[in-house]
Amino acid sequence: MSLIHVEGLSVSYGARMALSDVSLRIEPNEIVTIVGPNGSGKTSLLRAIIGAVKPLAGSIVHASNLKIGYVPQKLHIDETLPITVSRFLRLPGGLADVDYALKQAGVPELEKEQLSQLSGGQFQRVLLARALIGKPDLLLLDEATQGLDQRGSASFYQQIETVRQATGCAVLMISHELHVVMSASDRVICLNG
Repeated sequence: MSLIHVEGLSVSYGARMALSDVSLRIEPNEIVTIVGPNGSGKTSLLRAIIGAVKPLAGSIVHASNLKIGYVPQKLHIDETLPITVSRFLRLPGGLADVDYALKQAGVPELEKEQLSQLSGGQFQRVLLARALIGKPDLLLLDEATQGLDQRGSASFYQQIETVRQATGCAVLMISHELHVVMSASDRVICLNG
């Protein structure tokens, strides 16, 4: 059974059509990458899958009890906010297996660090850890390597493959880095509306 089955999906923002008649399936334990030009609807597709955008038409069927982890393009944290990685991962106050999540993200040594002191690559790994806390069946990555250099991006994608092997989760990600995407993906979907 597919984790996600999208059929005939259309999304609009007022008069602007972001997606028109898009269909796809995400199967267990696969890595699927979405590529396309800016404004092609890639982020709108992810937002529709997580329920943040209401489709104009079509359907999105999730497997029963599907757990989704999400890594956004960016997350702005006030640099003056004194919060450790461990505390951030436990927000909004629940119990979380921080050690597990940081280990899966490849950065167990960051637990006691201040968020404001992290490099861009370290912060993206912490966001990955945050997405992994709930032990998702499907991990969604919205250009998670944006702003990282080529070495940092390659390292991040290698970690995604390690996560898939260790947890068995499927991955649906957006990327512009075709050279990395082709080696890191089982399928590539080209989207332009």
